[in-house]
Amino acid sequence: MLELQNVSYVLPDGHAILRDVNLSIDERFVAVTGPNGSGKSTLAKLIAGIYMPTSGKIILDGEDITTLSITERAKAGISFAFQQPVRFKGITVKDLISIAAGRKITLSETCAYLSEVGLCAKNYVDREVDASLSGGELKRIEIAMINARGTKFSVFDEPEAGIDLWSFNNLIEVFRKMYEKTKGTILIISHQERILDIADRIIVVSGGTISASGTKEEILPGLLGTVSPCRFVKEEVANGQH
Repeated sequence: MLELQNVSYVLPDGHAILRDVNLSIDERFVAVTGPNGSGKSTLAKLIAGIYMPTSGKIILDGEDITTLSITERAKAGISFAFQQPVRFKGITVKDLISIAAGRKITLSETCAYLSEVGLCAKNYVDREVDASLSGGELKRIEIAMINARGTKFSVFDEPEAGIDLWSFNNLIEVFRKMYEKTKGTILIISHQERILDIADRIIVVSGGTISASGTKEEILPGLLGTVSPCRFVKEEVANGQH
């Protein structure tokens, strides 16, 4: 279980991105949604250790991880997939997935992880994770990495971004298999209704606070009746944001 106790994140100029957030998360699939600039990605980065909270505590399975670095949190069992994945020149896809798994994996294992995210394994195993790969390819490789890690708490920041040509059903199936492997929690930052629809719980962030939290039956009708997740996507694309 992950707990956020009175967590706030305030910029040096005094602007509060998140204010006094309290959450307990132990469901299988948790989706975090809300309008652009509401603090969703900041919440994800606070959980992963990329940002440190200005105040409050973050507890993982009873252990206070508030001051732990991103590396220390990774060792504690938290994985994070960036909205815009990092490139690693000089490292092959197979090497990167082996690093994520924490052991030297076989060629067949690498191919299996890549195939699950819709990539033709033979075309990617020995490729460098550099500028020759598109954003969508990097996104899929990163999802394969998280799958290989098999951590108890995995965070994905808009995993659907850049993979429009890949079936959402395949993406959702990857998450289902990931849960069966880890029996942990998968937290997904997303505006997509199809992803929200598989969530056991939906958390709505608005204006730096949690404005709603509940099952999809409780939350989705309100979202679709006011500002739909799909509209969020259209607004961000129109503004040139991702």
